[in-house]
Amino acid sequence: MKTTVSRLAAAAVAAAFALGSAHAADNQPATTAAPAAVAAAGGDAEAPGARIRLARITPTYWKVTFASPPFNIVGPKEVRQLVRIIEKIEADPKVQVVVFDSAVPGYFIAHYDLLSAVEESTGMEPGPTGMHPVPDLMVRLARLPVITIASIRGRATGIGSELVLASDMRFASREKAILSQWEVGAGLVAGGGPMARLPRLVGRGRALEILVGADDISGDVAERYGYVNRSLPDAELDAFVDRLARRIASFEREAIVETKKLVDRASLPPDAEMQPGWDAFIASVGRPATQERLKSLVGQGLQKSPEVERKLGAATAAYRKQ
Repeated sequence: MKTTVSRLAAAAVAAAFALGSAHAADNQPATTAAPAAVAAAGGDAEAPGARIRLARITPTYWKVTFASPPFNIVGPKEVRQLVRIIEKIEADPKVQVVVFDSAVPGYFIAHYDLLSAVEESTGMEPGPTGMHPVPDLMVRLARLPVITIASIRGRATGIGSELVLASDMRFASREKAILSQWEVGAGLVAGGGPMARLPRLVGRGRALEILVGADDISGDVAERYGYVNRSLPDAELDAFVDRLARRIASFEREAIVETKKLVDRASLPPDAEMQPGWDAFIASVGRPATQERLKSLVGQGLQKSPEVERKLGAATAAYRKQ
């Protein structure tokens, strides 16, 4: 059954997002792309200049690269493009492994776009699961009949962390990876399912530390916690991931699909646990206290200042309750 955002929730979201929109009116966000890039974002992921690029390295090994400088912000347009990529993967009978990486120095995916028009987020049609496209995307990514690998160099925060968590394997740059769920620090509830996934990966206590502490996690700490499979020296990350992907791509697809299906049955959260996170996000955005925190972050330079985006954990902690 399709799920839609109520008028009350939409009004609450509009009030909060208006903070960013009003701020952006006089000072265009740094994430605004050139017309050619915008056109590519709405079209083929294999076209030059696309914000999210799809490359078929071999028929069995594909790569998805986030390429939307300066911060790899993901908003409704990028979610729609990711959905189209997921559909291509679902429809292809040969692909066996897909690697997600970034072409933007310092950023895997910074976080969700909080400066876009509210209607772009609340007006999105539900996906095939009946959920909003964000939780729908995360569920479908996790259940793809292929192996997905996140190669993390730079910041993977909010929806970036959620996409990493929905991937089958996660490998991080020891020197450059930063993972976090920053939402609570901004007065928000995470909307892409980390409350369902993190406890199963790292345990309840560490999940709460990540979610409620809302601070930056280095690659080495992420490895110790189980947030990622391994933390590798940055100079070795690309070669390691490529070697593993090519190895998997050389095996029999049927064996991969059946093995993953059984692991999914034993380890993935029920799909029903995902939509409540999005609903909680929508409810949290409109709270007055959240609006004050978002206003503070926008004032500091959210989505504009490299210093703020680079040190997002510190920026959220800078706000003081009145």
